[in-house]
Amino acid sequence: MLRAMDWLRQAVRDLRHAEKSRDLGDYEWACFSAQQAAEKALKALYQALGAEAWGHDLVRLVKGLRGLGVDAPRDVEEYAALLDKHYILAMYPNGFTEGYPGEHYTELDARLCIEAGRRMLEWCKSIIEEKQGGDHREG
Repeated sequence: MLRAMDWLRQAVRDLRHAEKSRDLGDYEWACFSAQQAAEKALKALYQALGAEAWGHDLVRLVKGLRGLGVDAPRDVEEYAALLDKHYILAMYPNGFTEGYPGEHYTELDARLCIEAGRRMLEWCKSIIEEKQGGDHREG
């Protein structure tokens, strides 16, 4: 069973969580949640195209869309590369020579990641709506 809208709705919630984390000063969580929003939006798009996507590598997920007849704009590819860096680094202290992720992440990191996640989500959503015909509001 294809569940594109479920994936898309969760992507919207993940992006909202990223914004709240940024507002709380939890910048590493903002970056991770923005990555998750983009990942789930991409998986929603795959589902809407009748395919299944696995993994967390956004660059690979974006490139894989070519095989389904969808070419991503350059900014989406670049945002995927930006967000990929935060899937593990934002969560685990051993990603840095010392300290924990919360010491290394900044408000600028959070803003950039949220912008990237939002752009990727909007791009995926626009293609899903085009394929399915109409505006699908998320809850």
